[in-house]
Amino acid sequence: KPSYEMDETNPDWVPTLNLGHCEVKATTSDRHSRNLKRRYSRAVEDRAAKTMVEVGEQVTETASETPEVNNENTVAEAIEEEQDGEVEEETPGQELSKAADSEEEQEPAAKRQQIECHLCEQRREEINRLLQENRELRSELNKKQLDKDFFKNDTKKVKYYTGLPCFVILLSLFNTVRPFLSVSKKLSPFQMVLLTLMRLRLDLPVQHLCHIFNVSHKTLSNAFTDTLDVLYARLKPMVNWPERHCLQATMPPQFLETFGKHVAIIVDCFELGTERPSNLKARAQSFSRYKGRHTMKYLIGITPHGSISFISQGWGGCTSDKHITENCGLLSNLLPGDIVLADRGFDIKDSVGMMCAEIKMPSFTKGRCQLDAKDVEDTRALAHLRIHVERVIGCMRNKYKMLHRTIPIRLLLTCEGEEVTCLDKIVYVCCSLVNMCSSVV
Repeated sequence: KPSYEMDETNPDWVPTLNLGHCEVKATTSDRHSRNLKRRYSRAVEDRAAKTMVEVGEQVTETASETPEVNNENTVAEAIEEEQDGEVEEETPGQELSKAADSEEEQEPAAKRQQIECHLCEQRREEINRLLQENRELRSELNKKQLDKDFFKNDTKKVKYYTGLPCFVILLSLFNTVRPFLSVSKKLSPFQMVLLTLMRLRLDLPVQHLCHIFNVSHKTLSNAFTDTLDVLYARLKPMVNWPERHCLQATMPPQFLETFGKHVAIIVDCFELGTERPSNLKARAQSFSRYKGRHTMKYLIGITPHGSISFISQGWGGCTSDKHITENCGLLSNLLPGDIVLADRGFDIKDSVGMMCAEIKMPSFTKGRCQLDAKDVEDTRALAHLRIHVERVIGCMRNKYKMLHRTIPIRLLLTCEGEEVTCLDKIVYVCCSLVNMCSSVV
């Protein structure tokens, strides 16, 4: 019989187990495990959905909050009721519970699918927008880069930046010198040619060109010097003395009417201002009384149809035109019967006569009060034809503005291992580039 409830030492104090139940079903945690699994799966999927929302644009917050997961293992809260007999039937409550569980499983799945579709659509739109923006920015960047595409099909840009008439001639010039250009890590071969032409054409400061091409001062100076050397060497054939039959075939009508087919060259001198040398002897040799400043003088010769056929090396500003003509090598190109057109300062009749050629200059009064009618007419005709050389000089200096500036002394120094100065190379290259353009005659 049961012991007294306070008598804990009595063997009969422990209550009897089962308490009249003949069969007790073992409890199971399968249902609770399934519930925990569903909750954990929903929590993982909800965290993934939130991550996708943060990557894309701001998305409307989901209405439902993530349920917390209870990680503690508990014993089943309800025990299924025992039925009479060995076969058990599910109660209506159990059927409703299973239906509710099925609906709970289907509802988050549909909701997640809807969110994922919405996120995918937004991400696709964002990707397309970024791709379009990237294409537009690349297109704008390519338009600003000074490369071949920048000048292609745009003659105005070619003329402004290089002085050449069209892109085809610029590309031909580049292909001519490209195999001989030095390799640069920062500049492409086309950029090396372009910056050289831009400096000659626009007389841009080196620092400004450094910002345009995003290179250092030393890199740009070396690129300019190296490219100038290549242009000087490869463009020498552009300034040449033509054969007599070529001169006669291209002789303009006004020359034929006045002098026949015998005019070979029209000569003149031009001067470029320089800095004042520190050496007294160099200072005296470079001072020009005509210009009233320190200069370098060059003798230039053009053919009757307007192309430059001869350019001398630089001489000090005090040197006379006669001395330059007799010592620059021009006379050795004359053939018997040739006519040279020159200004009054070229008193070289005897020197030209030694080559069996003839020089035509404006007439002098030589003590007379005035010229006679024939001399006036001849002088007028000569001046009308000789003016072409001044037009060519003006065209060259206006086209390549570096020839307008005051030349620094460092450009007047002889290049290492050569007999020409850097200024001589600049003048020669400018003459070659002018010959690649249309004639002013």
